[in-house]
This record gives sequence, C-alpha cells and structure tokens, in this order.
Amino acid sequence: MRIEEIEGITERIAQRLKEYGIETVYDLAVCIPDELIEVVGGSRNGASYLITQARNHLSKLGIIKREFSTAKEVLEERKNLRYCTTGSRSLDILLGGGIEIKALTEVIGAYGSGKSQLCHTLAVTCQLPLEERGLEGKVIYVDTEGTFRANRIKEIAVSRGLDPDKILEGILYARAYNVPHLELIIRTLGAHIKENNVKMVVVDSIINPFRSEYVGRENLSERQQRLNTLINKLRNLAEFYELAIVITNQVLASPSIIVGDSLVPAGGNVIAHGSTYRLFLRKSGKYRIASIIDSPCHPFSETRFIITEKGITDG
Repeated sequence: MRIEEIEGITERIAQRLKEYGIETVYDLAVCIPDELIEVVGGSRNGASYLITQARNHLSKLGIIKREFSTAKEVLEERKNLRYCTTGSRSLDILLGGGIEIKALTEVIGAYGSGKSQLCHTLAVTCQLPLEERGLEGKVIYVDTEGTFRANRIKEIAVSRGLDPDKILEGILYARAYNVPHLELIIRTLGAHIKENNVKMVVVDSIINPFRSEYVGRENLSERQQRLNTLINKLRNLAEFYELAIVITNQVLASPSIIVGDSLVPAGGNVIAHGSTYRLFLRKSGKYRIASIIDSPCHPFSETRFIITEKGITDG
C-alpha cells in the first residue's frame, strides 16, 4: 500500500513524505494534520484531506471501519480483544485481563515504584503464546532514561523457563536522547511494526525528555503541543496496528495539595486525556501498590504485587 496510490499525493509530496519517514498508507493514516503541514506545507484542510483519503483507502480494503456501528456490534468486538499478562494475576485482574491491545496504558509512579520493572516484564510476557496470556509478538522498547537492561530481560526469561536468546531477539530496542529523536522514532514505527510482527510498544518514559528540554512557563505551550501530537500518534498506532501501547510517566510534587499524597502525574491534561488507562504505582515495604486512577470502564481499585527475579509477580 504505497502512498503514491492516494489521490492528491504527487511525486514531490511522496518524496518529501518518505524523507520524513512516512512511507505507507498506514503511516499516512495515523498522521496528525499539523505534522503533515510541517512536512509538505499547504493548509490544514489540505493535510486533513490527504489523511482522510488514506483512511478511506484502508476502509475500502476492509482494514478499518468507516461507517457507524451499533453499540451491540462494538460490544461483540470488545469480546475478542486480547490482553497481555503483566506477570501478576492480581494486577491482571485489576486491569480487567492485563494490558489491552488497541489502547494506551499509562504507568505512573515515583522513582523505585516499579515502572521500568513492569516494562521489562511486559517485554517478556508479550512474546508468550496466546494460550499463556501473551500476544505472540515482538516488542519495541523505546528508552528515554537509559534504564533498559538486557541482562534483566535475560533473568526474567530464565526465571520463567523461557529461552533467553529468543526473548532477547524479540525485543527491538531504541534509545531516545531528546525530544526530536523521540519524535523521529515514534514517527517511523510503522515500518518496524509490520516487518517484525510487533504487538507492543513501550516508551519508558514519555515525559523525561520534555521535562529536561522545556524548562519554564514560557515554554509550556510548545511542550504540551508537541507532547499532545506524540500521544495522539501513539493512540492512532494502537488502533490501526492493533497494538498494546504502554508509556511510563513521572510524578511531581503539587504545592496546592496540603494533606495526603502531594505527588501528581507529570504532563498535565495532555497525557491524562490521551491515556486510555492510568495505573499509579507506589512502594509499600516489600510490596508495590497499583491503583487504577482513570479508566473508561474500571472503578477505582487497587492491588499489590512484588518484584522478584521473575519480574512482576504476585506476593
């Protein structure tokens, strides 16, 4: 499905899109209008038209649905959704089955709360067969903090009785050093997803480069705009490619909260509104406490788990 097949894509536009990393109809369909304007110029209406044409093309091929569906049909579709186990049965129950595909799950917590340990565990369990509550696919792991450890992946795999070499081969790792680099990686995910049977994308953490590069209130507007584009891109990827997307988020102290826990998620409303599920982790002795703080279908609830050589597991 080459982008040249789309009405309105000239040879010049196609060339500029490919230079930017947009090579297929899929890549074009998940674009944001402002992103497209930046690449090929023109108006918002023109950019929206090209994206709509790409989505119409996928609709004609039966890859995506364009028409209305009844609520009953939506319910039936949700019955077929797949979930990836977190490694902890209690945490899976809290999440309604595990990490859901076609959704963006945000994992929030302070340093040492278990965010990266959960990400490492998911990089292993995602590759499990469907009957073992895996997704039978590879994982793209985008690391912005330099906390990814291949030896930890090996330890988790061995402890769970899996072939460590096979598991390590099933993880595509990318180290993102700044905001433009992270944007480039996310922008070019499409080709890697299709070529490698990727079923999960992990970004640990989504906010880290933004907090370090956009300091001060005068830069807040641009920061939030770029972060919003990135979040929307990830959500589109989850929908179009039927992926599980997991992002981690840091916390910051809120001076407006006097009583109770003053730690709140970073990123503001942009990440809050962009995430399908929000999971807050905190440390309590040898346990980690996980709380669902936002979900379209889960009530507020919490559970506990521990971190061992197997990664995330039940205590």
